[in-house]
Amino acid sequence: MADLSSLKDLGTASEAAAPAHVRKVDSLGRSYATGKRKNAVARVWVKPGSGKIIVNGKEFADYFARPVLQMILRQPIVAAARDGQFDIVATVAGGGLSGQAGAVRHGLSKALTYFEPGLRSVLKKGGFLTRDSRVVERKKYGKAKARRSFQFSKR
Repeated sequence: MADLSSLKDLGTASEAAAPAHVRKVDSLGRSYATGKRKNAVARVWVKPGSGKIIVNGKEFADYFARPVLQMILRQPIVAAARDGQFDIVATVAGGGLSGQAGAVRHGLSKALTYFEPGLRSVLKKGGFLTRDSRVVERKKYGKAKARRSFQFSKR
């Protein structure tokens, strides 16, 4: 019987060890996170403000001209119902525009959860906190590309 009671004690200890998500804010009142997508890496700072989004020193609508990329960037803010409440500054490098937009979205989602841990469940349900691990497949020797073979000549 002593064994069973010790097992019950173990169960309560593991429940207490569950990670508590705490607010991570620097001395200037900003939350910082990095986001990645393909070969792009984004550094994102979030602070309370009027909803201004700056990417690499430009307004986000100027940097990401395509409406689809702008929509991708705004998805976490809209999902969290925090439109116009945060100023966002991001620096992003590497990859193309699509990868960069995805990287900023990932970093923004993480930064929002650091600033306001209550948003974590909403953003996680939307899939914004998961790093998209799809990258370009490497070229193999004996092949023209990653999977495409060289042209076959019968004669």
